[in-house]
Amino acid sequence: MFDNLSDKLQRVFKNMRGEGRLSAENMDAALREVRVALLEADVNFKVVKQLIESVKTRAMGQEVLSSLSPYQQVIGIINEELIKILGGHESKLRFANDPPSVFLIVGLQGSGKTTSTGKLARWLAKNGHRPQLVSVDIYRPAAREQLAIIARDIKAPIYTGTPEETLPVDLARSARREATNAGRDVLLVDTAGRLHIDEALMDELQQLKTLLNPVEILFVADAMTGQDAVKSADEFHKKLGITGVILTKMDGDARGGAALSIRSVTGQPLKFVGLGEKPDAFEPFHPDRAASRILGMGDIVSFVEKAQEAFDGKQQEELQRKLMDNEFSLEDFRDQLKSLRKLGSLESILKMMPKVGMMKELQNLQPDEKELTRIVAIIDSMTPKERNNHMIINGSRRRRIALGSGTSVQEVNSLLKQYGQARKMMKSMSGSLGGLSKGLGKRLGRMGGLGLPGF
Repeated sequence: MFDNLSDKLQRVFKNMRGEGRLSAENMDAALREVRVALLEADVNFKVVKQLIESVKTRAMGQEVLSSLSPYQQVIGIINEELIKILGGHESKLRFANDPPSVFLIVGLQGSGKTTSTGKLARWLAKNGHRPQLVSVDIYRPAAREQLAIIARDIKAPIYTGTPEETLPVDLARSARREATNAGRDVLLVDTAGRLHIDEALMDELQQLKTLLNPVEILFVADAMTGQDAVKSADEFHKKLGITGVILTKMDGDARGGAALSIRSVTGQPLKFVGLGEKPDAFEPFHPDRAASRILGMGDIVSFVEKAQEAFDGKQQEELQRKLMDNEFSLEDFRDQLKSLRKLGSLESILKMMPKVGMMKELQNLQPDEKELTRIVAIIDSMTPKERNNHMIINGSRRRRIALGSGTSVQEVNSLLKQYGQARKMMKSMSGSLGGLSKGLGKRLGRMGGLGLPGF
């Protein structure tokens, strides 16, 4: 997300650095380029105007123009103003004092409501809550069945209703009663959508709002639709009073205009973003981290958070011991690769890296996810004795391993060579999560051989 805007702003900042000392004239020229970049990213024109005026007022101060590093101060100002427009700080979900807290999930048809409902349920469960799902979409064919399948996949309870319950309010009322009886603290209500906003839809949503008194009314919007998503969110807010927005398909939106406009236009925060099809491709929206990515500074905080989830602390301590005792085996190597995949796609990892220095070159790499799968297959084709002592893998064993994994002897040889390099690299690091996360960024740039990042 934000890739196109980030690239254009990087060019603007490069030109600013080339100016040395800034003047009112070249500052105006730079801000014009920033304005064009934002408009081309499909940011609402009123939001662009507000941002440029705020930056210009602050950047034209004498302390900036006379600074030894004026362009850095200007970038700092733009960063602060972007954070402000994006919402200032993470907007957390609200919960009722008397559970279950009801979250009403609303939006137009095709925006990703049902999928987002499931993702939010998974996120809530992962963060200590006990959610229950219900679909009150009685219009779209198989809508309720779709949510039931999602609920089964994420192992979340769902109220499916009785044959007599044919109205949304009946389903919602019974679902809340069941959630209360089962001790669930959150009820997620997946509502019906339309291809456009109409009176019948709003009447139904108003009835549900009156009945359930939800603490959150979350509008789901497709980021790929840009300002249409912003306009729809604003209309829903005026008629229903939304409390926040979930933007889906952010991984496919290189412009980011909707994300940059939602808060300013609707007055309501962007709370979550969907970043892919998988149930875990969903995360809270952090304005400061988004601003950093827009300005090419990367998102190291999110990277470290993902690393902390992926790499078990006790396993890392044991890994450190093995490295120090020269006991790091191919089995450990395979387990580290599997943990690496928990961070997400290699492409998503690269996008979290700053676009500066050596890291800038990494942005152009095209990691091959299939290669990691192939490497794991090769190691899985080895016997336990071979995985624990790679020195016994002679020519005949290599041929057997290649045959068992559907690869070639050359690929097995390449893996063993990279494994040796990995042992040396990892031993030079502390073995701790911190050392591993620092090393990953550096090593991701070396995509030779089988395509494994740096090993």
